[in-house]
Amino acid sequence: MEPAINVTQSKFRKLRSFMKIDVLLGLQWGDEGKGKIVDVLTPKYNVIARFQGGPNAGHTLEFEGIKHVLHTIPSGIFHSDSENVIGNGVVIDPVIMEAELKALEPFNVDINKVLFVSRKAQLILPTHKLLDAASEAAKGKDKIGSTLKGIGPTYMDKTGRNGLRVGDIESDQFMAKYNKLKDKHIQLLGNFKFDYSELDALETAWMKSIELLRGLNLIDSEHFVNNRLKSNSSILAEGAQGSLLDVDFGSYPFVTSSNTVCAGACTGLGVAPNRIGDVYGIFKAYCTRVGSGPFPTELHDSVGEEIRKAGHEFGATTGRPRRCGWIDLPALKYAIMLNGVTQLIMTKADVLSGFSEINVCTHYMHKNEKIDYMPYDIISEEVTPVYHSVPGWEEDLTGMRSIDELPKSLMDYVEYLEGELEVPISIVSVGPDRTQTLMR
Repeated sequence: MEPAINVTQSKFRKLRSFMKIDVLLGLQWGDEGKGKIVDVLTPKYNVIARFQGGPNAGHTLEFEGIKHVLHTIPSGIFHSDSENVIGNGVVIDPVIMEAELKALEPFNVDINKVLFVSRKAQLILPTHKLLDAASEAAKGKDKIGSTLKGIGPTYMDKTGRNGLRVGDIESDQFMAKYNKLKDKHIQLLGNFKFDYSELDALETAWMKSIELLRGLNLIDSEHFVNNRLKSNSSILAEGAQGSLLDVDFGSYPFVTSSNTVCAGACTGLGVAPNRIGDVYGIFKAYCTRVGSGPFPTELHDSVGEEIRKAGHEFGATTGRPRRCGWIDLPALKYAIMLNGVTQLIMTKADVLSGFSEINVCTHYMHKNEKIDYMPYDIISEEVTPVYHSVPGWEEDLTGMRSIDELPKSLMDYVEYLEGELEVPISIVSVGPDRTQTLMR
């Protein structure tokens, strides 16, 4: 029996030796700089795969003096040697997708070679966007700050088993399926007493964009990704939004409609948990948030305004000014725990230049108790941040191109955060350009 056991064990070892899929995601409320870091890391990977979210995301890349904002397309798209996959966990607005593709035309991106779209990704219909607006308007002062891109209603149809998927556009029954779902939405809009007179114009543009979508590389992405792993291709899964907006673990109900944490990469791409490798967690040197919801360290004074101006903190998707505040360690520790983060990346260190003192939230006061974790309810039961002050730095960091050039006070800040978070910070970003990404 011994030889048979050895053969079996050998086979299992071979299975375990397959490449792992690394995951990159945000650890705060989004806008941490994921797109730029994915772009910088792409030369290390054969495949970049978006695993959740939709055009409510705005991933900003900057190089050679040009700024690019991607909403659906993965951030590795400008590298001709990479394959970019839009996974099954993503929701797609064909009109926004078409606009993104047109914006790529001047840069000679070979879409037929580098872009692949999952047939199982859900489609955002024009009526989804109208329902989003109607629902948000009905909430009044309790609105969640939706981007009004139709994301929530699309995910609701997905879980309600009513949704249309990209693969449906290849079916002879597509228009019948579309009209059935549209009619259901029109009935709901009537219940809201919402004016949907613009639907015809929206629908005309949408149908035109569907034709473009039909011409792209439509794939069964779970097979595509796993076959690439078997052939030892390196893959980076790109998350959207941030961990604190996760529908299960974020500040509910002020959250997005998908799982933004690492587990979402498994369901959003069809990979097993034991295929996950490194997890890169990105955070700003401070905190921001767009829209409604709790934000314990938010600054309502001139300091918050100074951070907003220095960081150009306006939403890449909505253009709304972002709420700004000091870094929040209990929230970061929570996100690190949920994601199994193995490496940290700190962005926007340059924004804090000129502050003689920087505050770090180390604990909360909650129900007269000092705690270092996020409680279940930080909405109706407010928490008060407890701060530790550290020295700031005066130097302009934006021209620095080596980690050795950074001022000692900044490196002390980095090492202090590493000690508190118990995960190494492997990259420090000092500006929006590719070249302003410093490896430790």
